[in-house]
Amino acid sequence: MRSSENLALFDGRTLFFGPSSPASGRTLIMGILNINDDSFYSGSRVRGAEAAALRALQMARDGADIIDIGAESTRPGSSGLDERFELEVLIPAIKSVRKALPDMPISADTRKSAVASASIEAGADIVNDVSGLGLPDERENMLRLLTESGAAYVLTHPGDGHWGPSERLGKNDGDDIMSELLSFFSERIEMISGAGVARDRIIIDPGIGFGKRPEDNLDIMANIGELKRLGLPILVGASRKSFIGHILEQPDPADRIEGTLAISAICADRGVEIVRAHDVLENRRAVLMAGAVRRRSPQ
Repeated sequence: MRSSENLALFDGRTLFFGPSSPASGRTLIMGILNINDDSFYSGSRVRGAEAAALRALQMARDGADIIDIGAESTRPGSSGLDERFELEVLIPAIKSVRKALPDMPISADTRKSAVASASIEAGADIVNDVSGLGLPDERENMLRLLTESGAAYVLTHPGDGHWGPSERLGKNDGDDIMSELLSFFSERIEMISGAGVARDRIIIDPGIGFGKRPEDNLDIMANIGELKRLGLPILVGASRKSFIGHILEQPDPADRIEGTLAISAICADRGVEIVRAHDVLENRRAVLMAGAVRRRSPQ
């Protein structure tokens, strides 16, 4: 059980999760905005700050609750970005989106503390770090930044060494992925809280697709409610990912919208607080429908 239904951000912006909130307890939509040419799904890519603002405005019209802006691809096999180049690309985009949408919560998708710091200064409210504090050279600075800035933080399970040393406890068919996730999150949450970051600033992301087999991803979705015991908002980012393509035999990410909407509907049915999606309007409709049914179901 969470201690609060709301997550206060900067300048009066707030994420509302509870049933008495303006969003009526529905699953929120985090729209994906990639300022790069390397993202696995071409439909999410834009070039330049002006194009970023225009795309963000469309996402807002489609019902986005959060805009997640990133310049470094996190697809498997990506070599990452030089910090200086990431700053040059990401910061103008965040500034442009913030100017266009002063009331929209913005998340900066970065694993680098210096980029996260500049992003917060440019107008971001949330640091979305896919490394899960798994990069030893970044960990101390990232924790210091979170403590001093008060920014919200998405803590992601990075999988089998996707962005740092391996976090997998094992990779055999009998492994319990949910026990692994709970162990990882408990350890990391204690680390973050011990550094002085308020627990209610943390959002947890099981890292769908990061260093995980298709069956791992399915097990996570089937048992996503187990993460509720941690008492923190859950974010699921499964949009158009390869495990959906594996199940549906669709190698092209452009052909995975139906599978994505199914996952988003499951998330809404299980009370997941946020889904990260490329297609804002369609996913919003899916979670609204599933959420309406869930609220009519016997408790």
